[in-house]
Formats: sequence, structure tokens, C-alpha cells
Amino acid sequence: MKNRNIVWHEHRLNKSDRASLKKQKPCILWFTGLSGSGKSTIANRVEEMLFEMGRHTYLLDGDNIRSGLNKDLGFGKEDRVENIRRIAEVAKLFVDAGIIVLTAFISPYRSERDSVRESVEEGEFIEVFVDTPLDVCESRDPKGLYKKARAGEIPNFTGIDSDYEAPKNPEIILNTIHMSIDESAQKVIDYLKERGYING
Repeated sequence: MKNRNIVWHEHRLNKSDRASLKKQKPCILWFTGLSGSGKSTIANRVEEMLFEMGRHTYLLDGDNIRSGLNKDLGFGKEDRVENIRRIAEVAKLFVDAGIIVLTAFISPYRSERDSVRESVEEGEFIEVFVDTPLDVCESRDPKGLYKKARAGEIPNFTGIDSDYEAPKNPEIILNTIHMSIDESAQKVIDYLKERGYING
């Protein structure tokens, strides 16, 4: 067993201390949805709004994480699961630091998102479903990925030849057909205010 000699080290400062200093309740805003749904765009806008309010945040984005921390992973099911596992561990560290962390990942498997939820305290995981139909995402195709997937150039592409399991009971649903980027972001901000993650 690789980790039999590892012992968790308790720190004198804890999550509550750090959160109190920042005057906010830390959490993970987990944006999930198909490629092209608007996850990253909305998450960016939410972070901008929180920053303008003087809140302490950090945004973890799928492509950015795969350019560094997870650059060794592919897009088969096992690697997708490991991708989310690593992201969850990083997000938990940010929560422990008292930060509101935003994540924008397709994260196609319901069980993996549920696993992240179970790994943190109750109320610290907020699932944000960016509910945009496949045909709309494909018509947007901002990175040209759907076109490549349809041509067989990208295997295991979510929505084409790999399943996406939509959330059953997300805390927040954003319908981007009927809501603008700002309206979607404001809905997230309103949720955080109403439930005491932020004030004012």
C-alpha cells in the first residue's frame, strides 16, 4: 500500500478561521453541461461579479486544468473519472482555504459529481447545471469540436459518442436559451446571497 506511512497533519488555523477573515462561506460552484453550453463564460461572469463585491474566489476551468495538472490524461472513461477526482481534491483545498471556488467542467458522469459532493461538508457543493440542448451547443460550436467529432477526428466526445448524464437535482439550473449570460450569473449570485454564502 503506497500511503501506509502518511499521517494527516492538523493545522492550528482551520477552514472557519480562514472563511471568517474573508467574510464569506466557502463552497464549490460546480458548473456542468455539454461542451458549448456556456459553462466557462457564465462561471467567468460569476467570478467577475464576486470580485467586484470584494469576494475571494478562484476559477478552475477544464481546458486550463488539462494544460497543466491533468495534461497526462486522455478522454476515455477512466481518465475522465481521474480528471474529476483530481479537480475535486484541488477544489477541496480551496474550500479549506475559505475560498469560493468555481469549476467549469463537462463532468459527464453523475456518479463522479455525486462523489465530489460527498467528499465535502453538507452545503459546500453547489451543482450548477448549464442546461443547453445538444443541437444548440452544436450550432454554437465555439471551438469547432463538434465538427471534428462528427468527422470522427475526436473519439469519446460527450454528446456525440460518449454519454452525458444530466443532474437529477441540481441546486441551480441555468437555461441559456431563455437567459442571457448576465441573467444566468445573477441567478447564481442571488442563490449565494439568499443562502448566506455572501452578504450584500
